[in-house]
Amino acid sequence: MRKANRVLEFVREVGDTASALWWRFFDWLAQVPWRKLYVIWVLLLLLCVTPLWLPKQAVAFIVVSFLLKVLAGGKRKAELEARQASTEAGAEGLERRLVEARMAALQAQIEPHFLFNTLALIGQLIETDPPQAAKIHTHLIAYLRATLPQMRGPGSATLGRQLEMARAYLAIMQARMKARLAVSIDVPAQMHSASLPPMMLQILIENAIKHGLEPKVEGGRIDIRASVDGAMLQVEVQDDGVGFNLHADDGVGLSNVRERLRLLYGQRAQLVLEAPHSGGTRALIRLPYAPDIFAGSAAT
Repeated sequence: MRKANRVLEFVREVGDTASALWWRFFDWLAQVPWRKLYVIWVLLLLLCVTPLWLPKQAVAFIVVSFLLKVLAGGKRKAELEARQASTEAGAEGLERRLVEARMAALQAQIEPHFLFNTLALIGQLIETDPPQAAKIHTHLIAYLRATLPQMRGPGSATLGRQLEMARAYLAIMQARMKARLAVSIDVPAQMHSASLPPMMLQILIENAIKHGLEPKVEGGRIDIRASVDGAMLQVEVQDDGVGFNLHADDGVGLSNVRERLRLLYGQRAQLVLEAPHSGGTRALIRLPYAPDIFAGSAAT
């Protein structure tokens, strides 16, 4: 019985060794250059003139190694391509999650500041102007109602929903800045269903107010426009404020807009900052026009 077990163990070890050698040979064929393999074949054919090798054995080896090389090379190429695609997808996914985390962090910084200021304003107006306080309270609810769906994911972000959010936000800012802020929105209703990544329009508007209009004593005007140029959607926010240093760094908000556009659309999208001759700043987002057929008229 012990002898039989030893034989079985020996046979198993031989089989494992043969299998390991076979796959090692297979992997070697997958990686060895064709030119080197040609040299090996020529040497084998030269050995056929000696008694050490039989021509049939050499030819059989060449044929088998050729077929295995074709098979192994295809397998190797597929593995390398799959590994490269997996690596690139993993890196891009990680980079995208990092950018979205930055956006979430940015939003977490913006929201409390904006909400506290708005609630403080409502508290002041309750004492002096209750109807105005009630109006701002209504705008704040509209702003939060438009904001929350966009935080659930990019699938819920359309131009129409971002316009809802922008109108509520700008109404609150007008209540704070009074006559120092004028607003114009020119976006055709049929474009409201166009896909637009979350918070992009909001960031452009906040930058226009913070860097353009708030530093200007008399305030100014914000114009929001959207149009379709061929297969591209153009969304622009223009102000007539103090202007923006086009040679300075974008800042966290605009940098994240650029990164997200690059990750989502590659070279097909861009953020352009311009200084109009009339003064102020013009921020333009260009990206592929993709109407959301399920969104309907998201905003009016």
